[in-house]
Parts: sequence; C-alpha cells; structure tokens
Amino acid sequence: MHINITPQKIGENFETYNSSVTDYVNYLEKENEGKHPELQEHFFDQNNNQISPETVISEIDGNTKKLKKRDPKFYSIVVSPSAKELKHINNDPALLRKYTRELMKDYAASFYRDRIVTVDDIKYYAKIEHERTYRGFEKKVKANEPYRKRIAKLKNDLAKINRGELKGSARKTQREIDRLIAEAPYKVEGKILTEGMKKEGMQTHIHIIVSRKDVTNSYSLSPDTQHKENTTILNGKEVKQGFNKTKFFDAAEKRFDQTFQFDRNFIDRYSSKNLFRKDPVKFFAIVAQLPTNERELAIKTLHKIGIPTSKKSAFYTMLHKAGLNVPSIPTNKVQLAIKAFNKLKKGLDRAIQSGSIGV
Repeated sequence: MHINITPQKIGENFETYNSSVTDYVNYLEKENEGKHPELQEHFFDQNNNQISPETVISEIDGNTKKLKKRDPKFYSIVVSPSAKELKHINNDPALLRKYTRELMKDYAASFYRDRIVTVDDIKYYAKIEHERTYRGFEKKVKANEPYRKRIAKLKNDLAKINRGELKGSARKTQREIDRLIAEAPYKVEGKILTEGMKKEGMQTHIHIIVSRKDVTNSYSLSPDTQHKENTTILNGKEVKQGFNKTKFFDAAEKRFDQTFQFDRNFIDRYSSKNLFRKDPVKFFAIVAQLPTNERELAIKTLHKIGIPTSKKSAFYTMLHKAGLNVPSIPTNKVQLAIKAFNKLKKGLDRAIQSGSIGV
C-alpha cells in the first residue's frame, strides 16, 4: 500500500499561481474520454457515488475563506494498493470506494485539535483510476533513453536514405535499429519502453482531493505539518495543532486488512519498515521469531533490496545478536551492499516524511 499526501502545486510567482482546482479535476477526467457513460468512473464523497466535475470545482474553489494567496487551497492524497491487495479484492471499484470512505475516517482522526475531528468535518472528493503511464524520471525510462535517442536518429536517417537524401545502406541501418531495440533493457510487448506508455498489470489507484478548510469553511485542516501534536499561542490562548502521519499510515493498512480480511506479511507492513529504519536490531530479532515461511520471505526480500549480510558487515552482527543466520554475500560486494542499504534508509526517511507507506 502506498499513500502520498501532497499540497496543491504553487507557481513560482503570483502571476503563474492558479488557485483553482480546475486543472487537477480535468486531469482526473482523462480516463473517461471516449468511454461509454456506464464505464466511466465518477467523483464520489462520503455519501454520494456520482458527483460532477463542475460540482467538485465549485465546492473546492469556494471553500477557501481567509486563506492567503500563497496557501495551498487543497491537498492531494493518492492511494495505491499493491498488486496483491488489488487481487485480493478482485480489483473491485465498489470495494475501493468502501475502503476510501473508511480511510477518510482515519484521516480525520489523525488531526490534533482542540475538538475531535470526524469525517463529517472533511470536505473531499475522490476518483478511481485504472491506468498509469511511465514518466520521464522513472528508472526504466531513463535506462532506455540512450537507446531511444539512437533509434530515433537511425529511423530519421533511414527515411532520408529511402528518399535518396542520404547515402548509406537501408538494410544495415534497419539491422542496427533492430539490434538496439533487442538490446534495450526494458520493453513492453516487444516495444521499447518509453515515457507515456501504459504500465502493465493492475494499476488501479485512488485520487482524493481534500479541501484545506473544513466543511463549514471556518478552520484549517492541513496534513502538511512536521508536528504530530503541537500547542501554540494564538491571540493569548493555547491552540492545539498537528497531524499524525504515522498514525494515519498505520491505520490505513490496518483498515484495509480488517475490512477485507487481508493477511499482510510482516515484511510488508508500514510499522515494520518504520522499525527497520529506527531499530534494525529489534527488527531482525522479530524476523528471527517469525514462522518459517514468513521468515524466509522476509530474508528473500531483504536480499533483493541489497541488505548486507556478510560476516564483515555491521548488519551481520545485528543478525547474529538476533539469532538469525542467513547466507553471507561475497566480501567484494559488502561495500556495494552497504551503499545500497544507506540509499534504502534515505529512501525510507523520505517516504515516511513525504507521506508514502511503501517504498
């Protein structure tokens, strides 16, 4: 399960800053283009299954009382269940709507305020999407980029050769194109993977637009804070502020598991990733006590992401203290593995801070 919380995008200057949610709503409508009305996905909220884009824009844009020009007017929450989770619920949109409504109860409960915040205080609109496309910054796209550029040039040369504008062998040029396509590291159905191509498998996810202000347009509810629980002085009075992201992310997983009777492995839990980041020794001690199948899965996953288990690594000592013995990796790969772990740890830190359950 991945959950990302991001504020409304703000331009570099006041002239380029568009305070409306219109562009985002139009972006979320892209999958409905050309589809029969019965096959389209509609915006929904806590009580309604079919809300028009116009209503979403009007309600979000109109709920911004006393917010400054540079303040985000809304937040985006993107909920991306894993392939295992989607398979468990048969990729059913109705069940995802049910989950979203329960999830938003946990979102509301994660605010630290002078009064109890409930889902009835939250103004939000959600929409299910079934497709994702590869983006330019992704590893697979970047790895293919040198091949794509070379192939594009060769195809241009081939066209010129066929028109008599360039000397050369069309057959050799085509063979070189075919060779580069075959050697490109990532392909989809035989075609070189490039930016904009649809991702394979189940890619269903949920976009949630949440107003910065409560439903009465009276007070701010911002999840974009580093404070879980903070008390400040406002107009001479103590005011409680904060949003507990850890509580929210943990509740999100538990809510899914309880709602759909999903058996989540220890290694896949948000709390486990958090423990691994903060206290690796305790993490491995727990892994050592897991049932055999789950323990083997955990070890396999750790090896896959490059956790060092050489006898010369600090982590081997941790494993030994935890009573967990695993095959060591070659000594000449220890430093590489340590670098991989450090990179993973930084990724975990960023993910947890930015609002991502999974890594």
